[in-house]
Amino acid sequence: MADEHQEKSAPAPGNRGSRKTRTGEVVSSSMNKTIVVRTVTRVPHAKFGKIVKQMKKFYAHDEQNQAKTGDTVRIMETRPVSKLKRWRLVEVIQK
Repeated sequence: MADEHQEKSAPAPGNRGSRKTRTGEVVSSSMNKTIVVRTVTRVPHAKFGKIVKQMKKFYAHDEQNQAKTGDTVRIMETRPVSKLKRWRLVEVIQK
């Protein structure tokens, strides 16, 4: 029985769950080390079925202040950095 408990060990650090990523446009970069990214998602309307756009803003951590307003960026989910920031900048796709 002791062998059964040893087999159920914690997963290795490299086997973490995949994190969500989003691609969007930087709406604001006036804060220090913070950008606001707007993403556009196309979903069918619940009642009518027409494809509509949903826009959502995400606050993301930008350590080097490299993203500017108007850039297309990729952000990734991360641990809470502040009250609103739960995302971090991965790369600037297009300047």
